[in-house]
Amino acid sequence: MSGQKRADIRAGLSVKIVLKKDQRSGVLTSGIVKDILTNSPTHPHGIKVRLTSGDVGRVKEIV
Repeated sequence: MSGQKRADIRAGLSVKIVLKKDQRSGVLTSGIVKDILTNSPTHPHGIKVRLTSGDVGRVKEIV
């Protein structure tokens, strides 16, 4: 499942995100969602979230 719809993402969900510094390489970082930072219902590049580790990025995959 892609992370383009805000309704599919909630706190506590295990996801893979791409960090700002990794956007060119496409390296994914795994973690648990702490906060949802995107307000709009959808986003073409993925919903921006903060993980429990403090990393911020766009959801590319819901595990």
